[in-house]
Amino acid sequence: MTSRPLPPPLRAAIAAVAAAGLLAACSGKGDKPASAGPSVGAAGWAAATATVKVGLIAPLTGPFAVLGQSQQNSLQVEIDRINAAGGVGGARLELVPRDSGLDPAKAVQAAQELASDPSVRLVVGPSLTAFWDASKKTFENAKKLNCQPGVAGGSFADQKYAFRAQDSYAADARANLAWLQKQGVTSIALVYEQDDTGKSLDAALKNLAPTFGIRYQGPEFTRPDDPSHLAHINAVKGAGALWISSNVPGGPKSLAAAHEAGYPGKIVSGSGLQNIGFLEAGGGAADGAVFADMYYPFPGRTDPSTWQPGYRDHIRAVVDRFGRNTGQRAIGATSPKGVGMAADCVFAYARAADDAKSVDPEKVATAWAVLQVPADKTPSGNTIAVGPDHELYRPEDVRLYQWTKDAQGWYAADVTDKK
Repeated sequence: MTSRPLPPPLRAAIAAVAAAGLLAACSGKGDKPASAGPSVGAAGWAAATATVKVGLIAPLTGPFAVLGQSQQNSLQVEIDRINAAGGVGGARLELVPRDSGLDPAKAVQAAQELASDPSVRLVVGPSLTAFWDASKKTFENAKKLNCQPGVAGGSFADQKYAFRAQDSYAADARANLAWLQKQGVTSIALVYEQDDTGKSLDAALKNLAPTFGIRYQGPEFTRPDDPSHLAHINAVKGAGALWISSNVPGGPKSLAAAHEAGYPGKIVSGSGLQNIGFLEAGGGAADGAVFADMYYPFPGRTDPSTWQPGYRDHIRAVVDRFGRNTGQRAIGATSPKGVGMAADCVFAYARAADDAKSVDPEKVATAWAVLQVPADKTPSGNTIAVGPDHELYRPEDVRLYQWTKDAQGWYAADVTDKK
């Protein structure tokens, strides 16, 4: 899932929190608890600590709780799997969740708390680009390893302890533009909220579209209180494609307006469009919409026996334990109550710690920065190939899915290589 854009009041709140000093640097050394003796793990090395805590900062309640709860479920499933296999150097993993509630103050306060706790060796989150931007200095100054499966914007290349486990908006833009080029589309416009993500996408499309032979007509920036996006759609309906917001309610408003205006072109977006809540709100207007995402065969109609083994096993465990989301209006559309890219965070940490034979953050960060794992072994089904940019995934592995509705209901068809 991609980052949810923030309205101006939330961005202002983040600035106020930072100004109040909540982002002060906090550091701590992971000393071995006095009562814990060395425990040798399955790989034959001792972590010299009984427990390795994994923090999670995510919206576990509120309008975006589906993201936080899915992250928590997948993290717990992967933590249980690793513990059953001997833990990390013999140390058991323990999940420590913190609910941001989509509140920037809570997110950065949780970041400060977990960064200053020496027993917490890894923090996943906070989800959403703006929240991570407001917290990353805290993590970096505290030498706290953190992994971000809900942050699509910004760069991780200047971070030592942070890694991204999601497709970036720039990678999504390249994938969508390449597909549109194959479709013969020669122009595109953006209909998006005027927030950090919308502005970043505007800059990316302005820069990238011409390299694919596509003319960028510019943005139509929407407002959260717009009752309809019809005026915005009419202003750019001459474009051969529209990039719309992948967030509810902005995206569904654009879809409804495009349907009302009789828009004949292609509609594309980012990975948030996988959320079946989008279909619930957008109804039949979502038919044909394309979204960029990493490996995500679940809402399709492919045989699970053909899925990447690591992904298949992880999703099966998630569904068996937590179930799946199902649509009421969007008949046939389902999604697991988990997200494999979040599980990749703790999976990658455990692999890097094993390579380093240590839970020391310096040594684990060094091992993580060169981690290579084939797609069939990871919970997400994506190849992990970390380089200097600290991205877990390769941009060329971004795929494209198209929501389709037929007599059996909704499903997502993989159209990555189709003209």
